[in-house]
Amino acid sequence: MIKFTDKEVRWGVLGVGAVCERKSAPAMQKVDNSRLVAVMRRNGELARDYAQRHGVGKWYDDADALIADPEVNAIYIATPPNAHLELTRKAAAAGKPVYVEKPMARTHAECLEMIRICEAAGVPLFVAYYRRTLPNFLKIKSLLESGVIGDLRYVQVLMNQPAHPDVKTGPDENWRINPDISGGGYFYDLGSHQLDFLDYLLGPVKSVRALAKNQAGWYGVEDIVSAGFEFESGVMGSGVWCFTTSEVAKTDMTTLVGSKGQISYPSFWDTYVDLETDAGVNERFTFEMPEHIQTFLITSIVQELLGEGSCPSTGHSAARTNWVMEEMTASMRKI
Repeated sequence: MIKFTDKEVRWGVLGVGAVCERKSAPAMQKVDNSRLVAVMRRNGELARDYAQRHGVGKWYDDADALIADPEVNAIYIATPPNAHLELTRKAAAAGKPVYVEKPMARTHAECLEMIRICEAAGVPLFVAYYRRTLPNFLKIKSLLESGVIGDLRYVQVLMNQPAHPDVKTGPDENWRINPDISGGGYFYDLGSHQLDFLDYLLGPVKSVRALAKNQAGWYGVEDIVSAGFEFESGVMGSGVWCFTTSEVAKTDMTTLVGSKGQISYPSFWDTYVDLETDAGVNERFTFEMPEHIQTFLITSIVQELLGEGSCPSTGHSAARTNWVMEEMTASMRKI
């Protein structure tokens, strides 16, 4: 890797849209040894508006111009997934570290190409799977590693979500259900977070058997996925993700089942962790989240670039999540 010699990380953001209002980019201005110095959006007026509201000194309507800015020494790609590969190519060619939104790309093949490009250029590649750094998810990891629930047998994911109000507008208005832009549907947008954390917690998945369909008929990609999978460790997994359920069925719960107890937790709609054991433990742990949800992950990126730590979410780990999602939705793609 090219050695990062600067004493601070000076970020430039490509695609400064909704995710940058609160979740990510504001943290770049608050993390030690980090500054947000430039933002870009194809609509220059929107880029200027963001820069003025958030106290950012420079704005662009051209990605190449921001990447070439000598003050910018790290690039955050906050666009939809269809632009990730090409913008990564340009940032890496400029010798600048890359931080890209999730999912990493539309396909596993695009992920592998992004990894190849960055390794050839000698620049690091990070991906915004920030649950790897949040306190509730780190608590899950510490509980599992403590052995309090014994040997882990299997994990079960259940996500039922009523249809988002904008799904009926179709893929022309909602990029998250346009596979040419997103790679898939809401499963790619939300399920990717859950599967990535399981990769962090349990290691890589080695095999998948799954069915995916569009039951409601509102758009052309999966709105339900039912999967069985196995980790390299031998732990088994199952999951159902449905994005057209009733309100009363709305559920967001993952359960880790062990030989002596279980751990249950939501991934999106709350931040508690429940522990139950055969020894009589029945405890709920609650957590407060940072104001900007990506703060801890961005901190780890800055620390790695400055030689003071390491980031747990890399191109290699994120590419595995894309592979799992492709395996889980393969039946839909063959229809």
